[in-house]
Amino acid sequence: MMSSFTDTTVKAAIAAIASESATTEEKIQMLIELANGLQKQPKSPDDLWSAVKLYEQAEELCSQDYLLLKARAKVGMATALRSVPDDSAELLIKSKTAYQEALPTLQELGSSVEIAEAQMNLGLVLQSLVPFNLAKIGDSIQAYNQALQVFTCQKYPQEYAILSNNIAIAYLSIPGSKERKALCEGLAVQTFEEALKQINLIEHPREYAMLQNNLGNALQYLQSTHPVENNLRAVTAYDESLKVRNPKDTPLEYANTIANKANALINLPDNLENPEAGNYQNLLQAKKYYQEAWEIFQQHQQTEQAQMVAQTLQEITAEIAALSRYSGE
Repeated sequence: MMSSFTDTTVKAAIAAIASESATTEEKIQMLIELANGLQKQPKSPDDLWSAVKLYEQAEELCSQDYLLLKARAKVGMATALRSVPDDSAELLIKSKTAYQEALPTLQELGSSVEIAEAQMNLGLVLQSLVPFNLAKIGDSIQAYNQALQVFTCQKYPQEYAILSNNIAIAYLSIPGSKERKALCEGLAVQTFEEALKQINLIEHPREYAMLQNNLGNALQYLQSTHPVENNLRAVTAYDESLKVRNPKDTPLEYANTIANKANALINLPDNLENPEAGNYQNLLQAKKYYQEAWEIFQQHQQTEQAQMVAQTLQEITAEIAALSRYSGE
């Protein structure tokens, strides 16, 4: 919950706005703008809770004369609730309800962009609710596709890239038979590749790196009779991502990508013409990547990721030692 300091600040802000010799509409807009400012760069969850309080106050001031502002306050609140760290589904459910309540008014009175933003965010909430069995992944994909009708690659390349990425990841999470899983994995790879035809390294490096990294992940785990070919394609995708991601500017993204690349290298022979000769060199390279990734995760207090990498690093070190003993005999 909010700290008393933050709560006092919010009350003071509301009191200041209430005392303004402004119209009701102006007061609503001031509350929404103040909440939006807190929400965009929150220093702690308290800032998000403060934003929620301000949006609630804005909504209370809205009468039938301010339906669009009321919908905007609901959308802002929904986004703030979605952003609050929480292991349960409670805040996600409240967020979903707020988006769904706001959308009909937005569709009637709002701009196409704010409708698409709400659909995009609703898709994220639905996708987050799937593990709780409180939403269907198909509904999430539908919301994303609705947003894509506005967020085209020509006009909104960043949003287009994020939506394509989310749709592809949603495909990968669809359960079912082996055949169904294979179909969905194929659709995910196709979605990433289609997006990468539109998003290039020069104009949108961050989105390009994200798509290439996640394409590599999808290729690695593709159910296929050509695992070596898929892993080679994955390594190429990771190398493209690493043209952008580096330890100085994007350390955590860089660590994720080199760990992913290491995982692909483990499953590739050193010599494609002679796979029976093993993968000793690739294991050594993978070990270097894992070691570097582990150090970065430790440095940035990413405990869970550091532990996962440390376990894999231990296994690879043991495998390299066994191969060394075997070759030395």
